[in-house]
Amino acid sequence: MENQVLEIVVSEKNGKDLVLKVPKGTVIKDFETGRIICDLSEDGQKELVLRGGRGGKGNVHFATSTRQVPDFAIDGEKGKEIEVVLELKSIADVGLVGFPNAGKSTLLSVVTSATPKIADYPFTTLDPNLGVVKTKSGESFIIADIPGIIEGASEGVGLGLKFLRHVERTRLLFHMIDVSGLNGRDAVQDFEQINNELEKYSDKLINKKQIVVANKIDIMQDRKQLENLKKKAEEKKLEFFEISGATRYGVDELMEHVAKVLKTLPKEDIFDNDEKMVYTLDDDNTGFTIEKTGEHEYYVSGPDIENLMRRVNIADHESFAYMQKMLKKLGVEDALREKGVCEGDTIRILDWHFEYYM
Repeated sequence: MENQVLEIVVSEKNGKDLVLKVPKGTVIKDFETGRIICDLSEDGQKELVLRGGRGGKGNVHFATSTRQVPDFAIDGEKGKEIEVVLELKSIADVGLVGFPNAGKSTLLSVVTSATPKIADYPFTTLDPNLGVVKTKSGESFIIADIPGIIEGASEGVGLGLKFLRHVERTRLLFHMIDVSGLNGRDAVQDFEQINNELEKYSDKLINKKQIVVANKIDIMQDRKQLENLKKKAEEKKLEFFEISGATRYGVDELMEHVAKVLKTLPKEDIFDNDEKMVYTLDDDNTGFTIEKTGEHEYYVSGPDIENLMRRVNIADHESFAYMQKMLKKLGVEDALREKGVCEGDTIRILDWHFEYYM
């Protein structure tokens, strides 16, 4: 399977963009809020994560017919800074979940060309393994072996939260359960514990289409384990399959069935609408606030106001006149009058103090 690389962009106005290449399936979050900035899960997708500061304006920009060589200019605007988290969520149609040693890696190895590490001890799989299943009828889909989830995983026990997030993108879950009885585990108890962890982590996970797969029936010691699990699946109205990953018994029939089911399931959207795109990245933000901080004092604040003040030279007459013109254009003068400003009152912007004249 081809590993696609997508791009996130940090733009520099009139300069070279900083482009970071990330794996397909990368989700970018604001570090402080945890909200989603963008989700790179589409082929060829490129997203703008942060816009660079606006460039300065040289004196030629302010030339007029009567002032052909202005003696002032405007400095460039400092770019914004954010701290982000890049989180990779595997993209697969089917996710294999279950306790360690349930046989997930074995199944993946026999239905795809993937070669996961297989051994008889917990947490053999330390990273999600993906492979492409090609059925005998010609259908294909992507399946992922999600590392062993155990009781308490939703709270970080074991490999815990590190891998539960990879299940979110899948459209269908294979809940694989060892019914051999060789390890002393109870099949129904394992089924309930894993579903409990999925539900604790996310309501979306427990509500995903789920197929219960009873594995290792070729070495089953007590058929009662299988019967009890099948009864539980029927109570939950879940489809139930009996297989042996090692001998491939029932595997082809299961894969053919899955291919048909996937055709009926829509692509999963793992984020709510209110979680997406925290940053609109608009070119202009003209909002400002005016606060009366004293009997004859007002404080003006806002992104464009503050950027303007950082870029002009207050000591230069023409630059100061430009500042006044821009404040009026932004609506600051009218807003101050609505607030009841009087001649002689003090207007503060950042660390600057001005005396107001009508």
